[in-house]
Amino acid sequence: MSTADAAESTEAADVSDVDIPLRHWSGAALDCGTCAQRDLLQRPPGQGCQPGLACLHDAYARRISRFLSWHPGLADAQLQHPYFEVRAIAVRHASVFRLPALLRDPDETVRMQVVQRLPIAQLLAHLPMLAQDPHREVRLRVAQRIDPAQLGPLLRDPDYGVRECVAARLPLPLLSALAHDPDRAVRLRVAQRLEMPALLALADDPEGEVRRAVAQRLPTALLPRLLGDPDWRVRWEVAQRAAPAALSPLLNDDDPEVRAAARQRLPLAPAPQAGPSTHGSNAHG
Repeated sequence: MSTADAAESTEAADVSDVDIPLRHWSGAALDCGTCAQRDLLQRPPGQGCQPGLACLHDAYARRISRFLSWHPGLADAQLQHPYFEVRAIAVRHASVFRLPALLRDPDETVRMQVVQRLPIAQLLAHLPMLAQDPHREVRLRVAQRIDPAQLGPLLRDPDYGVRECVAARLPLPLLSALAHDPDRAVRLRVAQRLEMPALLALADDPEGEVRRAVAQRLPTALLPRLLGDPDWRVRWEVAQRAAPAALSPLLNDDDPEVRAAARQRLPLAPAPQAGPSTHGSNAHG
């Protein structure tokens, strides 16, 4: 680290760390006199250690991170440290050859850092184990990193967020496997990507938000099947995209937004008959 970088780091720490008390990760007071790295105290800023700024044994993760960024060569020796923050930060600087052993670390923060650093080939080699990791954030990072064609083991993940990530990345020929997922967010992601004819199956989805996504992407010729959809948002999408010849039923729609959208597409149509509405114009905000 250059002198300028060290000065900048010190200045940033003065602003962000000043209210964070010095404390050993175990809860005891910091004692530099018994520290194995105490000789580093004699080095210039940015090259040694500095209590309150960069310390391997502080409970505050940013100070640990600064220390290991100044001394990345010490990271390998910290991979079995009893404090999870030290292990997790050491993973960022340690040799990748040392990392697979930490895929079974008891702390998910450490495992997440390992998953983010391991080469893809190593992730795939450990995919059966990683797909069963007890923490969703670990599995989510696996789903974000590996090749989409390798996502099969995560298709039935118990967490909807992981499955949603899979739905966003899965190759299109495999995407129908999630078309009937129990979670709306996953099916919505599928509806935003799925191609015909598989997309048509989602036109009968129980959630209006999903059917609206279908209405935004169905071929124009198939949109009339959604003219009577119970959700006004779906009918509004139909009014935006369907062929003008199919829009007559929407000129007298219960919803004023849908009627207005249809009339904009059919400017020469006769004015709709006034009548009672099933809900007010502000029913949907």
